[in-house]
Amino acid sequence: MLTTVLASIPSPSFNTFEIGPLTIHVYGILMGLGVATAYILTVTRYERFGGDRRIAERAAFWAVVIGFLGARLAYVSTHTEKFSEDGWLFPIKIWEGGIALFGGITFGILAVLWVIRRAGGSFPMFLDAVAVGLPAAQAIGRWGNYFNQELFGTPTNLPWGLEIAPRFRPAAYPDAATFHPTFLYESLWNVGVVLFLLWVERRLKMRRGRLFTIYMMAYGIMRFLLELMRTDTTFRFLGLSRNGWVALGVTIAGGILCWWLRGEPTADDEQDEAETEETADTGFGEE
Repeated sequence: MLTTVLASIPSPSFNTFEIGPLTIHVYGILMGLGVATAYILTVTRYERFGGDRRIAERAAFWAVVIGFLGARLAYVSTHTEKFSEDGWLFPIKIWEGGIALFGGITFGILAVLWVIRRAGGSFPMFLDAVAVGLPAAQAIGRWGNYFNQELFGTPTNLPWGLEIAPRFRPAAYPDAATFHPTFLYESLWNVGVVLFLLWVERRLKMRRGRLFTIYMMAYGIMRFLLELMRTDTTFRFLGLSRNGWVALGVTIAGGILCWWLRGEPTADDEQDEAETEETADTGFGEE
């Protein structure tokens, strides 16, 4: 029955639309919606935890700015061959896709660490606040890959196989018509991660920062599995892509940090929440 109802997922009929002289890219809209979702959730959760909203807004803003630059830089640095196709315009052609999530998260966290520490906020508290915002943003943003017809998996005959236009198909599979919709797998997984993290947060009393380590493991496991079927990378080491190795490292690091943060919340965790309210200011604060 399922096969007759859903023979395959059709490829999108468009990825841009016009508003007057402007060309709007659906990819950009979905990326923007994802970022806005993460921003609102993170700021709201940080304030609910007892932190100062102004600190969260400042940290989230710089996380977006620096994280975006880091994500693009990481992608460009691993796809230098595209300079020969697009020249020096390649780094700014963000509407064509090309965001390295791990690079963005790394640079974004470093920016948050700098801002939070200077402003007198709680870094572990912010990590727990963003732990839900990140997968929510990813669940939305991955649909941009659908409209760009990119980052799909190996060929499949499953009823939810994704139709890919001939010009987007990998050279290794010229005759295949439908592929694993890895964008959909990741989007649905991230929705599940959000629900799971909210359930854990409600049921368990944990030290600050531990919820983020659970996110690291949950996302790392899923990304590792998806990298086994994705076809968009030519770099392989021992059969695993670059992002596959990073995902494996993130999963292991998350497990180690989760174990290290085991146990009941400490006095320092409680103190962080109290101090966050008392030391907030309108600038970066004193070191």
